[in-house]
This record gives sequence, structure tokens and C-alpha cells, in this order.
Amino acid sequence: MTQSHDTLARLERTIADRRSAAPEHSYVAQLNARGVPVIARKLGEEAVETVVAALSGSHEELVGEAADVIFHLMVLLGAKGVPLADVLAELDRREGVSGIAEKASRNA
Repeated sequence: MTQSHDTLARLERTIADRRSAAPEHSYVAQLNARGVPVIARKLGEEAVETVVAALSGSHEELVGEAADVIFHLMVLLGAKGVPLADVLAELDRREGVSGIAEKASRNA
């Protein structure tokens, strides 16, 4: 297991643990209490902020916003019961496949 995978695995466990915490003590619990639409909207906001940072921000801003996107994506995956392992398996499946060919296979 790579260091980055270790980090993501730890984050996934932390998010799972905090989902059941009291909302007044956990941001993850607050998001989950508000529901998937709010979590999805927050992910979208973070994605837009990442795009803005990529176009006009500093390296540090982009890194911070990218971390926010990954965090909120993992909160959404957890809320929907999708294990990170499923996403990683899909990335493994796509490895070595042209993005154009992969997209075409979904439209067939």
C-alpha cells in the first residue's frame, strides 16, 4: 500500500467514524445530517473553487482546494455507501485504456 493510499484509507475510516458523531462536534456529522443533496452541493462548490485556484491561484491555493475536493468527495462516497476501494478498482480497470476509447465504450 502506498503512502497516498494509506492517507486515503485513514481518511475514509475517520469519515466513517465521524458520520455517527453528534453534529455539533463533527463537520462530517453535520454534512450527513443535512443529507446527500447538501453534501453533493458542497462538493460542487469545492470543485469550482479548485478550478478557480487552478486558473488564477497559487500552488498552495490549488493544493488546498484539491484536498477539499477529495475530502468532500469521500464524504459523499461514504454517505452513499460507496467504498473507496470501488473507486480505486474502477481507476485500475481504466488504467492503460485511452480516455477517448473508455468514454466511447460508455456511450455504446
